[in-house]
Amino acid sequence: MSDKTKNDGFAPQEHLISILPSVLAGIFMLLATITTALVKYPLTMFQKGILIGYGVVGNLYLSFFYLLYISTSKNKLLYAWINAILVGISLGLLSIILPDEMWIQLSALMIVASISTSIVSERGPSYFIVLSSTLISSIANLEYLTQLHQRVIQFSLIIAALIVIETIQQLKYLSRQQINRLEIVNEFSRQIASSLDTEQVTSLLNAAIQNALEADTYYVGMVEGEEISLHLFYDEGEYFKDVHANMEGTLSGWVVRNRKGLFLPDLRRDVNLAGVKTVIIGKQKTSLSWMGVPMQGEFVNGIIAIACYRPNAFNRSDMELLSNMAQRAALALDNSLRHALVEEQAHVDSLTGVYNHGYFIKILRQQAETTQKSNQHLSLIMLDVDYFKQYNDNYGHLAGDEILTKLCETIRRHVKHSDAIGRWGGEEFAISLPDTSGVQAMQVANRIRETMSKVQLRNRKKEAIPAPTISQGIAEFPVEADEIFKLIDLADRRLYIAKERGRNQVEPDLSHWDQFEKQGKQPGGTSPHKNT
Repeated sequence: MSDKTKNDGFAPQEHLISILPSVLAGIFMLLATITTALVKYPLTMFQKGILIGYGVVGNLYLSFFYLLYISTSKNKLLYAWINAILVGISLGLLSIILPDEMWIQLSALMIVASISTSIVSERGPSYFIVLSSTLISSIANLEYLTQLHQRVIQFSLIIAALIVIETIQQLKYLSRQQINRLEIVNEFSRQIASSLDTEQVTSLLNAAIQNALEADTYYVGMVEGEEISLHLFYDEGEYFKDVHANMEGTLSGWVVRNRKGLFLPDLRRDVNLAGVKTVIIGKQKTSLSWMGVPMQGEFVNGIIAIACYRPNAFNRSDMELLSNMAQRAALALDNSLRHALVEEQAHVDSLTGVYNHGYFIKILRQQAETTQKSNQHLSLIMLDVDYFKQYNDNYGHLAGDEILTKLCETIRRHVKHSDAIGRWGGEEFAISLPDTSGVQAMQVANRIRETMSKVQLRNRKKEAIPAPTISQGIAEFPVEADEIFKLIDLADRRLYIAKERGRNQVEPDLSHWDQFEKQGKQPGGTSPHKNT
């Protein structure tokens, strides 16, 4: 927090604006009280001298009250108590000097003094001024304040002073809370403005929610098909991972589909939304307060929701704060996803959507380093479409492009998400298979080859085109090659052996890998591939 808001959330200029009316009122009322006593009532010279001195010192003190307060920046609370003691006792002593009939004016001075103190301090010093000055003046005017209506008026003035103090304190609390929330939102906005990482944005959002709102449960969800995937889910001190919620029939689904916030302060009452019911996720406890706001952007479609196990835990200000945070988070997530998309587009082949040559080598190098550390295997398939030039010459380049696209779609069907596919150049492709033996890689290669032989293709005239065949070469890291370029060179040489042998083949054949097993070099692998 900045220096200007260090004590109670208000800048010195803001204190001056708020306290100035009460200080001016105090000066005017003190002058009016002293003048009335001097003019209207018979006083001795001694009494007049004391009153004049009291008025001069009191008005000087009131005039410099604000400056005295801000000059004690490190000990404001101590000064507030010293001021309360001085003012309380001074007002009490003034009641001894003033005529008994002026006790109402004295009570008014007490109220103004407590207001001024309450504006710049907490309720303790303000209460002390009211109670101490009232006690002393009551003792001094005990004989005068004998009638019931006088006691009622005095008691009413005390209650009025306490009510004003409490009102000021509540307004200050709400103002401080609002300032704090604005600072949290501004700080959150500043931090995420330069972030292009989705996980970092989510982490900053997590911290901002914890600082700004008191919630037992909160989550950040993104729409994935007919479900909402909760990227961040916190429930009563515990974070949950891989949690999904249905879109249909849930509060979150309603918020996302309607693109508007939902504020439910008391879930003990029925949720008056057609087809929507409360669903428990996380810990098996029912939340009694809930609110959710949508996160909408070009690439973002999701929700931020918070809940509490007690009713009426949130108010409309909380809802507004959450909505502001959601808007800023959506913008930041949009930027990060847009950046990721641009980066991905720079890494992929525009026609087939697989990695380009340079990025595939980078991925292969990372996979090889991981393989060496984990003491596992990595297999590489180099793949080429047979007689591809003839397809371009006979059926046109559009037919050739369709063959390459169909080939990459087929490859994706037979590999895992952790595998990588790259366009090596022209009609040649590379497939890296981490944690996969040569035997398993050969099985994958044969599945790809068999699937491609059944692909149905047509030219622009809707005439059938014969399915292409493919040749493939396989090499295994690190047992056959302990460096990625040696691995690539070996798989590439085997690809051309398959072509020279007649094409539509995989090199080497099963006998090669059987020989590896007999020599103890091939453990057989642990990661079978399935259609996904």
